Amino acid sequence: MAVLDRDTINAVREGFTRHRLSWIDTLPFLFAALMYFFAARYLPLGTQVMIQVAFALSLDLALGYGGIDSLGHVAFFGMGAYAAGLYALYVSSEPLSGLAVAACIGALTGLVTGPLVLRARGLTVVMLTLAIATMLHELANTSAMKPITGGADGLFGFKIAPVFGMFSFDLYGRTAYWYSLGVVAFVFIICKLVVNSPFGLAVRGMRDNPVRMRMLGVNVTARLVTLYCVSGALAAMAGGLSAQVTKLVGLDSLAFLVSGNALVMLILGGAGRLYGAIVGATVFVALSDRAAAIDPFNWLFAVGGVLILAVRFAPQGIVGLIADWSQRLGWVRR
Repeated sequence: MAVLDRDTINAVREGFTRHRLSWIDTLPFLFAALMYFFAARYLPLGTQVMIQVAFALSLDLALGYGGIDSLGHVAFFGMGAYAAGLYALYVSSEPLSGLAVAACIGALTGLVTGPLVLRARGLTVVMLTLAIATMLHELANTSAMKPITGGADGLFGFKIAPVFGMFSFDLYGRTAYWYSLGVVAFVFIICKLVVNSPFGLAVRGMRDNPVRMRMLGVNVTARLVTLYCVSGALAAMAGGLSAQVTKLVGLDSLAFLVSGNALVMLILGGAGRLYGAIVGATVFVALSDRAAAIDPFNWLFAVGGVLILAVRFAPQGIVGLIADWSQRLGWVRR
């Protein structure tokens, strides 16, 4: 029987523990907290960044770790937004319970559509997820649903109560900023726990070799549906957060552009890396805002140029490029 050397044991241990929570995970949130004190004028932009970070993390859970090629992830985002808005309008304006309702609706949407979508593979999954999102978008704009969703006019007129009954949403966006930061921290922790669990390790194995996992007796479809539901719940929380912060839910919350932007964020940051979703969303939203401020008509040119450069010189994303440089310089072990 062969004896494993120390380097092999360390490599195996690192492979199974690199997704656990550590002090490094606090750095993005520490940076966000410092931004509140040193860049207060950008708090509304920072809130939008955190909404997109939460949505990108949910997509990374499905696409980057589960290998689910979803191009219609906006279906969960939109369902969560409408659920939170309708809950605040007709049931209760309490924000945390509204987010919980949005998460439940997102998980239920994944449970209903998952068995249909995840029995397919490849391009078929892409088309099915896109078709579901498109159907929901058109359904929200029908005359039968317009009294509920508001149609093209959007759902508005609802109010959001103070967080914990103490912190009211103000015009400067201070409460919305901290509230969004708390939601993003919760989404990040859930993602870290999922990908580091035995379930997450099995999901990554199914992403790399589903045939072998089936031969080992793993119910691949059931586990993928479970992951799809968790990802859908987190995406719906991002949608619900958007509705609560802006106090408006429009048809654009179910538009294909939202899914496309999230995919671009993962390409920029690096799919299959939770930090990739954080970095990619931050870079994309900040770049889009600055480019639109400089040229409101041709700002997509700058975004497209950066995306081309990222695909050409950093195919694994910004975080992947940084990790590769760190390994080459000997800062971390390969």
